[in-house]
Amino acid sequence: MGLQGEWVQYGDHQQYSGYLVLPEGPAPLAKPAVLVIQEIWGVDPHIQDLTRRFAQAGFIAFAPDLFYQAGGKAPQLQEQRVEDAKRFLDTLPPAAWRDTQAREAALGALPEAQGRAIGETLELILAAGANAAAYVSVLEASAGFLREYESGSRRRPVAAVGFCLGGMLSAQLATRDAELRGAVVFYGNLPQAEQVAQLNCPVLGFFGELDTRITDQVPAFAEAMKQGGKAFDYRIYEGAPHAFANDTRASYRAEPAQDAFARTLTFMREHLTTLE
Repeated sequence: MGLQGEWVQYGDHQQYSGYLVLPEGPAPLAKPAVLVIQEIWGVDPHIQDLTRRFAQAGFIAFAPDLFYQAGGKAPQLQEQRVEDAKRFLDTLPPAAWRDTQAREAALGALPEAQGRAIGETLELILAAGANAAAYVSVLEASAGFLREYESGSRRRPVAAVGFCLGGMLSAQLATRDAELRGAVVFYGNLPQAEQVAQLNCPVLGFFGELDTRITDQVPAFAEAMKQGGKAFDYRIYEGAPHAFANDTRASYRAEPAQDAFARTLTFMREHLTTLE
């Protein structure tokens, strides 16, 4: 039959939505859980595929939709609008993505309605990091949901993995959730040195050498973690750009992506156990 993913509503008022995939085999609900945290594109086909891959590896896997609010998503964040924005950004060099002047000039060359629609979507997704505190609150609720989802009287162990925006949020969740078993960061901004004392679990990071905006943060964070007696392991992949693990983008690099995913599974198996 194969893996079956489903969208579920959760939260005290069913105000959140996420993509849930159970592992195959006997007693799937006895397995530990991995929280898969989206890029700026939302829970798109790539994130759904990653969620299924974690389920194939034997975990309950769940990707909360951070753009879903109280019954739905803003029109600007609907899947087709985001796909249109992706295609537009692919026509620009990556350095121009956050260059407002260059972006507006390129948008101005499009038909007026199309340019306006893409511009509205880009305004929201490129500023998603500013909503980090709200997103972490959603992730706390998501981790709580996973710990209790059809688990009887026991609490299911949960670890997090995030990509880009989600990488940053994975580490931030680790500063807030005392029960989190581990946090994996794929090319996301790292916590500030003053937050290290708040980290509650081991952290694993994967970074691209060419993604200097992110990767330049690694040495200081590693030193702060060492000084704080915290566990932080990481890899910086030579010649790899940002989003090297996204196999739907031009940035994809197969060798580091496959190595990082294998290391992530090893990390999850080390720090997650079956229901206690």
